[in-house]
Amino acid sequence: MAPNEAPLYVGILQLLQHFGWKWVGLLASESESGKQFLQKMQLLLSENGICSAFLQQVPGIPNIDDLDKFSGILFTLYRHYEDSRTNTFVIYGESLLLVWLSGVIFTLDTTFKENISFRKVWIMTSQFDFILTGFQKSWNLQLFNGAISFQIPSNEVLGFKAFVQSIKPSLRPRDGFIKEFWEQAFDCFFPNSGLPTMDIGQCTGEENLEKLPGPLFEMEMTGHSYSIYNGVFAVAHSLQALLSKGPNQGKRVVGNMVRVTDLQPWQLHPFLQGISFNNSAGEGVFFNDKREVTGGFDVINMITFPNRSFQRVKVGRLDPNAAKGKKMVIDENRLLWHPGFNQVLPISLCNEYCYPGTWKRRMEGRPSCCYDCVPCPEGKISDKMEMEDCFKCPEDQYPSKEQDCCITKKSSFLSYEEPLGMSLASAAVAFCLITAWILGTFIKHKDTPIVKANNRDLTYTLLVSLLLCFLSPFLFLSQPGKVTCLLQQPSFGLIFSVAVSCVLAKTITVVVAFMATKPGSQMRKWVGKRLALLILFSCSLFQAILCSVWLATSPPFPELDMHSFMETMLLQCNEGSILMFYFVLGYLGFLALASFIVSYFARNLPDSFNEAKFITFSMLAFCSVWVSFVPSYLSTTGKAMVAVEIFSILSSSAALLGCIFFPKCYIIVLRPKMNNREQLIKRY
Repeated sequence: MAPNEAPLYVGILQLLQHFGWKWVGLLASESESGKQFLQKMQLLLSENGICSAFLQQVPGIPNIDDLDKFSGILFTLYRHYEDSRTNTFVIYGESLLLVWLSGVIFTLDTTFKENISFRKVWIMTSQFDFILTGFQKSWNLQLFNGAISFQIPSNEVLGFKAFVQSIKPSLRPRDGFIKEFWEQAFDCFFPNSGLPTMDIGQCTGEENLEKLPGPLFEMEMTGHSYSIYNGVFAVAHSLQALLSKGPNQGKRVVGNMVRVTDLQPWQLHPFLQGISFNNSAGEGVFFNDKREVTGGFDVINMITFPNRSFQRVKVGRLDPNAAKGKKMVIDENRLLWHPGFNQVLPISLCNEYCYPGTWKRRMEGRPSCCYDCVPCPEGKISDKMEMEDCFKCPEDQYPSKEQDCCITKKSSFLSYEEPLGMSLASAAVAFCLITAWILGTFIKHKDTPIVKANNRDLTYTLLVSLLLCFLSPFLFLSQPGKVTCLLQQPSFGLIFSVAVSCVLAKTITVVVAFMATKPGSQMRKWVGKRLALLILFSCSLFQAILCSVWLATSPPFPELDMHSFMETMLLQCNEGSILMFYFVLGYLGFLALASFIVSYFARNLPDSFNEAKFITFSMLAFCSVWVSFVPSYLSTTGKAMVAVEIFSILSSSAALLGCIFFPKCYIIVLRPKMNNREQLIKRY
């Protein structure tokens, strides 16, 4: 008539898993069923990652005569009680086992005069009832305060409480059990009972059962009593069915009752197996196909009080027939723990929890539930409690300082809004304005000798290309995109090639012009604008071809660099083909070196008619900047790499602008009298 005990094992497991208790003690009565419980429970727990701190069988009835055994169990339990890690005890047995444990605690408390912490979470099976009898009735059950018990469900049976209240010894004078219970419960005696009368009074028989503490007598029907109640009704209904459907042989009527003779118990089996009825509590009683009563267990929280009373609070339900994941339902808000836990969820682990930022490392030679909490290695995190290992963050995230979560990386690129980008942009704008002013000045004074010298058109082309050079850093300061990445490096290489080609053409033009002055020189046919245009066009065209091949084969593209920095991901332009990038840069270096060599050899030519000396200084500065650029560019990443390239562009362009044009502007603006042919020839 009681529910099958098998789901109880799973219920205990789910309860332990629900509260995270993985280091538990197992106590069972010293019987065959207790031994089987320990074996099955230990296997089930180990399969689900829960370890048993100890296994202990204890006698249901204390036998003080066997002092060695009693002392051994006593000290074993004392050691387990002292262990603050094992806060959860699962106990299996009958009600007398609770009495025995209460006696052990009482003995420990009187033997060891020290403040022993007896705060534990007791998980009890359905066989237990809270009872105290005889001389133990003065003990309290505070030890079991906050215990969790699986109990057979019971309903309120009509008339049961009134029936209990009506029980009086005087109404049952021949019932020796009632008298004996009455004397023990109320500390009194009936005349001729044989009890000593020195310290207790005489029983009146009118004492009130409702005033007795719960452990001595309960006024409500417990789960065990309810099962017996249903069992009696099942037999009664089966017997009625047998009498109504069976043969009349063996029946005889005595008064208003029918008595059956020669009735064997097995004759009721067919009727019991198919029985179905509603009891007086209104609950349907029937058997399933396994000939078991359907139903589960109530999860009860036992609350004890100093006056030896207790209260059962239903906090959950174990229903083996429910859907998966809903077999165990617990209302944690109604749970009360032992006061020693300060109403905080008890922890029952071999060691403390491994918090986020650490992982569990097994301890050699210890159960699987015992481990060390080891901090995560650099670059990895654990974001949950009790993690078996740490893991890396996704590429777009990085570990927090505590290594307990991943933080999204911020995208980073060199922009106008930050101080470095603002400084470079301001410098570029300033140089653009200066270049534009110089160009305007030269156009205004286009007919003066100093402007007309060394090919005026090349001068204009050089100034325009330098203006574009100063504007090109703005491609690097914007957010990298598909278009900007395509334009950055090729436009830089092509514009600088035009500027350096102009310088080379101006220098070669001066050299050819002076060589043509010699009698019988073959260089006269090269004097004029054709040579300058040819040099400018051919040198620029070759660079344009290189850039076209680069864009056609492996063009630059935007990318996110997530590995260079931990907390940021760099939004940058990938050159595509690094080989083509260095081809473009190398060709530019070749033009600059050629210009430097030619201008160096032409530096001693008459200064009034050429600018070779200034070009030499400008190309020396230009080459120095780009020679130092390569190692600087390769040794930096992210914003610094972009800043290095912008700085190189601005400084090399400024060197050309300053060394070639500032001396001329000085004469045009501040010394205009020197800007005539006679003065220049006279100076020379």
